[in-house]
Amino acid sequence: MLTSFGLTEHTDRLYRFALGRPGCPVRQAAAEFALPEAERDEALEELTRLGLLAPSWRSDGRLHVVSPKAAMDTLLALQQAEIAEQNRALARSQAAAEMLLAQYSAQHGDEEELAVEQLQGVDAVRARMSDLATRIRTESLAFMPGGAQPLAGLQASKGASAELLERGVKIRTVYLDSIRNAPGTLEHAQWLTLRGAEVRTVPALPMRLWIADRELAMVPIDPADSAAGAVLLRQPGAVAAFLALFEAVWATAVPFGEAPRKSLDDPLSQPRELLRLLAQGYTDEAAARRLGISLRSERRLISELMEKLDAQSRFQLGQRAAEHGYI
Repeated sequence: MLTSFGLTEHTDRLYRFALGRPGCPVRQAAAEFALPEAERDEALEELTRLGLLAPSWRSDGRLHVVSPKAAMDTLLALQQAEIAEQNRALARSQAAAEMLLAQYSAQHGDEEELAVEQLQGVDAVRARMSDLATRIRTESLAFMPGGAQPLAGLQASKGASAELLERGVKIRTVYLDSIRNAPGTLEHAQWLTLRGAEVRTVPALPMRLWIADRELAMVPIDPADSAAGAVLLRQPGAVAAFLALFEAVWATAVPFGEAPRKSLDDPLSQPRELLRLLAQGYTDEAAARRLGISLRSERRLISELMEKLDAQSRFQLGQRAAEHGYI
């Protein structure tokens, strides 16, 4: 019940036991689960620290649980604080990655030829990735923005992906939540997971990204237009920055197969991401592209947000979102 909040199984079981037997002696609880005294006290201290258990057990030797509602409010507040810190770390990583991308894409000197390689156009990128895929030893990581992916590209990638997985290469890919409404891309994600790859989704992604063996990173020349080509980076500092960005996004992404976050109260949901994009000045068209959805769907989401926040205009929507702490 509470393991999703980070509690151990022993602590969770002890809390549920105390919840059902208010005033139960500590010794009886320990005997019920055959817990050593040290483990019992550690679990009790953890429950007390989180506000789930009254500290009086130390003096009277009896377990008195705090109101479940108050306990849940406390745990949810702690979890929200952790999510907020993850978002701040993600923003810092993204800013650093974008700065590095701008620096490296502007450098074409001979001294950087081996560390930075520019690939012009989609065909050149696909050919280079196909060549590099045969050399991957341990891991392939990728961001796949844009929602629905071109079916031809997905079909072409199956052979390489199957070969990597057969060799024991670990594949982790992050798509947009919106692929659940794109049958071809949804089928491909299912195909990957059935063969051992890991797939997660998020409301929006900063750019297209591919990292191989934590040694090279491929990013678009222009993050807003991946068709223009890509930059292949091998310098350890640059690869480390993009790897940090990937791991930050991966940590907050929803595993494929689970329902995506949709609640306005969830900082990592699609509605909250849309509010952030609008607050940053994105047009409807640009916000829709970032979320990987149609313009019609994006405007429907805005209408739903206006209704939920009782806003009569876009300006009032921004005001209400700020008042509720959504942006």
